[in-house]
Amino acid sequence: MADPAQIFRRIAIAGNPNTGKSTIFNLLTGMRQKVGNYPGVTVEKKTGRFFGSHGEAMELLDLPGSYSLQVRSPDEAVSRDVLLGRVPGTPRPDAIIAVLDASNLDRHLYLVAQFLELDIPVIVALNMVDVAEKRGLTIDLLALKNSLGVPVIPMVASRGQGLIELKQALSRATLHVSECKAQLPIVLEREVAALSRTLKCHAGSVRPEAMLLLSLEDERLAAEVNGNPTLLAEVHAARERLRLSGLDPIAAPVDARYAWVSEVCASVVHRRGEDAHGLTFSDHVDQILTHKLWGWVAFVAMMALMFVCIFIVAQAPMDWIRDGMGALAKWAGAHMPEGDLRSLVVDGVIGGVGNVVVFLPQILILFFFLGLLEDSGYMARAAFIMDRMMSRVGLHGKSFVPLLSSFACAIPGIMATRTIENRNDRFVTILVAPLMSCSARLPVYAIMIALLMPASGVWSQAGVMLCMYLLGILAAFVMAGLLKKTLLRSETPMLLLELPPYRAPVVRGIVQRMWERAVVFIRRAGTVILALSIILWALLHYPKPATPEPTQSEILSHSIGGRMGHAIEPVIAPLGYDWKIGIGLVASFAAREVFVSTMGQIYNIEDAKEDNEDLRTQMRDERRADGTPVFTPLVCLSIMVFYVLAMQCISTVAIVRRETNSWRWPLFQIAYMTVLAWVGAFVVYQGGKLLGFQ
Repeated sequence: MADPAQIFRRIAIAGNPNTGKSTIFNLLTGMRQKVGNYPGVTVEKKTGRFFGSHGEAMELLDLPGSYSLQVRSPDEAVSRDVLLGRVPGTPRPDAIIAVLDASNLDRHLYLVAQFLELDIPVIVALNMVDVAEKRGLTIDLLALKNSLGVPVIPMVASRGQGLIELKQALSRATLHVSECKAQLPIVLEREVAALSRTLKCHAGSVRPEAMLLLSLEDERLAAEVNGNPTLLAEVHAARERLRLSGLDPIAAPVDARYAWVSEVCASVVHRRGEDAHGLTFSDHVDQILTHKLWGWVAFVAMMALMFVCIFIVAQAPMDWIRDGMGALAKWAGAHMPEGDLRSLVVDGVIGGVGNVVVFLPQILILFFFLGLLEDSGYMARAAFIMDRMMSRVGLHGKSFVPLLSSFACAIPGIMATRTIENRNDRFVTILVAPLMSCSARLPVYAIMIALLMPASGVWSQAGVMLCMYLLGILAAFVMAGLLKKTLLRSETPMLLLELPPYRAPVVRGIVQRMWERAVVFIRRAGTVILALSIILWALLHYPKPATPEPTQSEILSHSIGGRMGHAIEPVIAPLGYDWKIGIGLVASFAAREVFVSTMGQIYNIEDAKEDNEDLRTQMRDERRADGTPVFTPLVCLSIMVFYVLAMQCISTVAIVRRETNSWRWPLFQIAYMTVLAWVGAFVVYQGGKLLGFQ
């Protein structure tokens, strides 16, 4: 980032969700981004640097999506506090880029009405003008500019249109505060002015602070004044005077803003081209994709297609990576003298990391599909569809977006629960989010499915993987229902959700997210998994037996890792697992995908082969003492069910601790998910044996 003294202008980019705000942020900043957290809260802070049309360095702050500055969630509270200059270490912005959806101007102008009251220069980025035109909407840009008193830049962010004009507007030497604001009742203006004089110590944000205090509910008002009895008394007195004059202090400014929005829209928005029933293209598509029956059919079909692509498209690059790692291991083995150092490099480093990196193509395909669903506008429809089911367990569709995000990784999914207003609903969503199968489970599922049905077709393998994902969803719903009826009781909230228009996905944005995920995965493989692989190698090789020339099996059994596996074998034997699988279960608590690299190291040690044989073949050939195979179909299913339900990720535990601000909830989460995983795997294995399966 640039030196603070060299920053020409600090700008906040803000707007409603689904307006293309993140797309514009990425277009402006590119790779010059930094992600952290605001001090004292768990809300993510995303900043970036870009250069104006004259080469000036500017800092851009991406504020969480908000519908109003009258907050209902931690994310909206941060947006409001940043714009009021309340957040330590985050200067009040010099200007606001207000991103609006041109096809829903009437819904998005309310937030702009509040921005104009903040006495900060505003630049309107009128995004998705192409979508508005397709819906038969014509926006009079000059009239909108005159009504708002601020620059209005028409944009199609998905194609980069309007970006140069936006930079030019931001580079102007002076940016003026608009004089155009919603006309408040005279009585309310008088009380705002009187309260502003009391708050004059907050120079620059006096009037907005006064407006905020007058419009807050009593419980939030007490928190805002922070124990200042004099200020609290003045606010209560002002609100009482407003009530005596016939005005509701909370509703009056809201009504005034909506009246102003209606007046502006009536003068700048012209409609044409709707069909005979007044339906748009999105409305016609939604008749199918949000239908009670066909909506579910479409949802399951899209998920099935995603898993088929994970098996088909990813196969070739996976083979390339596998062959490359095998060649590297063979080369290293041929050029190093026999001994522990060669074993460490070949089995520990190359084998451990390589057995995980090979699954990178499948993970990237998963992120590609999630990006398509999000950018196309379908994600909100999925939340709408799932609301019908989720309401039966006490949650609403707003919880589904964090849960769907958890398919990629539980950590961002858990962080996404900050948009949920009710504390109990938020905690329930956090506690069940890890049950959604994240991308780190893909390596485990993939290798178990390969062992389970090696000769089956792609559709059959994709069907098994889809079942694992559906099992996680079902388990999440069941546990959410139990938690809502016991530890975290609360009323089932009503879903209020805006369905954005369908739009073409921004390929550049999807590719950028895939690249970011690839970098994170490779960095993780080169650091966390590499370190764990080396530690595992040491645990699986030392201490060595005192007997002369011990066999590889004796070395493994006598090692610390072998002893750990034998120690927990009585607990996992009812699930069909031997002590070697037990080592993988323990090791994968650090990261789920470590299970695969652990198995690779164990079987490479036992086979002691110069050529690093395919791990699937090694596991398929593994036998118990009685000669029966270890990885039978029942054992493979049991392992997959265990990983669907188990809390096998220390990073997720850490983020749950941070989001709940307590160790109580992550410890409870570990306990209930471990018990659930053991019971689920037990039922699969023992139930299958009773039914005569192997």
